[in-house]
Amino acid sequence: MINIPQLLAQELSLRSSQVANALELFAEGATVPFIARYRKERTGEMDEVKLRDLLDRFTYLTELEERKKSVLESIETQGKLTEELRGKIEACLQKNELEDLYLPYRPKRRTRATIAKEKGLGKLAGYIASLNQPHAGVASLEDEARKYLSEEKSVKTIEEALQGASDILAEEVSEKAELRSYLREFLFNTGVFASRIKSDYAEGTTKFEMYRSYEAKVKTIAPHNLLALYRGESEGILSFELTFDEDAVQQYLETQVIRSKVKAVREFYRSMLKDAFNRLMRTSIISEVRSQKKQEADIESIKTFETNLRELLLSAPAGMKPTLAIDPGFRTGCKVSVLDQTGKFLKYEAIFPHTGAEKRKQAGVTLKQLIDKYKIELIAIGNGTASRETDEFVGEVLAEINHKPIKVIVNESGASIYSASPVAIAEFPELDITVRGAISIGRRLQDPLAELVKIDPKSIGVGQYQHDVDQKLLKKKLDETVESCVNYVGVDLNTASKELLMSVSGVSATVANNIVAYRNENGAFPDRKSLLKVPKLGAKTFEQAAGFLRIRGGKNPLDNTAVHPERYGILEAIAKNSNISLSETAQIAAQLKANLKNYVTETIGEPTLRDIISELEKPGRDPRAEFKYATFREGIKEISDLKVGMELEGIITNVANFGAFVDIGVHQDGLIHVSQMSDRFVSDPNQIVKVGQVVKVHVLEVNEALKRISLSMKSGERKPVFTKHQDVKNQETSKRSEQKQTFQKPASLNDLKSKFGKKA
Repeated sequence: MINIPQLLAQELSLRSSQVANALELFAEGATVPFIARYRKERTGEMDEVKLRDLLDRFTYLTELEERKKSVLESIETQGKLTEELRGKIEACLQKNELEDLYLPYRPKRRTRATIAKEKGLGKLAGYIASLNQPHAGVASLEDEARKYLSEEKSVKTIEEALQGASDILAEEVSEKAELRSYLREFLFNTGVFASRIKSDYAEGTTKFEMYRSYEAKVKTIAPHNLLALYRGESEGILSFELTFDEDAVQQYLETQVIRSKVKAVREFYRSMLKDAFNRLMRTSIISEVRSQKKQEADIESIKTFETNLRELLLSAPAGMKPTLAIDPGFRTGCKVSVLDQTGKFLKYEAIFPHTGAEKRKQAGVTLKQLIDKYKIELIAIGNGTASRETDEFVGEVLAEINHKPIKVIVNESGASIYSASPVAIAEFPELDITVRGAISIGRRLQDPLAELVKIDPKSIGVGQYQHDVDQKLLKKKLDETVESCVNYVGVDLNTASKELLMSVSGVSATVANNIVAYRNENGAFPDRKSLLKVPKLGAKTFEQAAGFLRIRGGKNPLDNTAVHPERYGILEAIAKNSNISLSETAQIAAQLKANLKNYVTETIGEPTLRDIISELEKPGRDPRAEFKYATFREGIKEISDLKVGMELEGIITNVANFGAFVDIGVHQDGLIHVSQMSDRFVSDPNQIVKVGQVVKVHVLEVNEALKRISLSMKSGERKPVFTKHQDVKNQETSKRSEQKQTFQKPASLNDLKSKFGKKA
């Protein structure tokens, strides 16, 4: 079997000691955030990305080794395990390679080959195979086949006998690992995905119009294009197939299998090989290639989702300030919730500013009273229906008062999911679903991370074909992203919700519940050590979690930093020797920095000491960016208000492989295609924009019929197009450059030389 640690070190370009120590820490129950932050010396400062790559590959190889054991046992039980086969199996590094080797020995249902063997035609197949040699003599296949005719075994004709022998040989060929591997690579490298919209759908009637007559190379098809094909196929609108050079496949099989120079034998084998591929190999190999490309597309799509989710979770908080949260509405009114500086719900009111002048006036009075009574500093307005009208109304109210809170339109994606969830019901059992939604909107403004962890990431709206990808892998990666973000920022132990605590390193759902219950019964935790009094929170959980939990205003000033309690001794000694208080963290940091090497030991090195210095210099700091918000243009509320050439401010709501979507305040996000993001070439939109970023854009094109808005961040002169009522076929034009892929034959070396000269 393979040496997994040694292989991991080679594949990931790591030292053996790094791999061994990281795997040892994982085996001890350490989490990725804990190892990355507090065990840098043992892993050579491996970051979270490297640690997760290591853990994922280790898990894959471990599963592969387990599978190898069961495969070897199965083949050995059949008495067919040779030393050569054992060597090949033990050397496998990929699961599909292992399954190819196991295929001839895998228990199978009755096939045409097994039926032929039951009829005694195995010897005939062996005889014909013996003739497939360069120097084999001439023989009559028909004469030999005649010997196997049997009424009892239902072999009535020579043709039936030869067909049975062909079936046996075809199955043997179809199960050869080396042939399958080559053909899989051939289809992957040279194949083409071709799609057609079904005849039931007239031109211009589906969202998959660009795939009506579409071709893209299997090897280079963009992930979002492939996922669109899969979605169109699942919805029954289009079909797509993998096309390839079938003559080249036949030629390859013949060169690899046929050895005889006898015409009759060669003809028999040609027919058999064609049957072997078309009947036994084509479907499975195409399925394997499609599956491989789907897996690649899933991974890329999930990476995009991870990036967007990380940016959203780490959005700058407006701060824990008294907040007025408004869930806008026309006929049903606006739901207004008041939150204090801890996010605690205080008051609810319904106002109706959009149902007549009298009610608008009363709504203004109510709003002023709430702002004054609760000393409101922030106003959060959901970006759903009536958001711009409500924003305008709130602006009118604020113009009449001296104390003007900051007014922000907040992305409310997933708020309705949260408000109907068991989490929200448990938190506010007595409140209406709409009130819970308003509370969530307000808390998102105060602290996005603390509120968004309560919502299934798939409901937040920052994914790309999220329902079409591997759901198990998606959940795993999104959970890892949430865990990473929560531990990066840190958690206030005395205000954190159960959902937020569950994402802290080492904290299980049970322990999170127990922390909240203990806090409710005994009051705020005075220090980190008090955590050990929580039921089921033992020394190991304390080790993993303590550094990520903060206590503001507690007994020990170090409890409000990311310094781990296991390192307090060093700092307490410095404070004592320098005759300074532990609260004078900047002075302690200066002393440590001046004598850094004196504090290096076998268990604590310079990387950890540098982290400690950084924490002490700015204790309790929030690593997230400074809060900024967009100001939507006055008078622009609907897509019909847009004009080409307008300059607008907006917020990036989603980033995809082909561009980014922007909320510009008209209830329909606009698209900045990757080609419109910069005056220079951009290959990855994430190089330019992030979810939550405030950007300035120009309107390039507006299509009211399809509710599509094309935007640009480029400078200089533009020639936009306004298409209010053009036919659907032409409406796709704005996306063609991004979406349409064509399959072209690569230029030959002579073509390149003639075009660019000899140096080509």
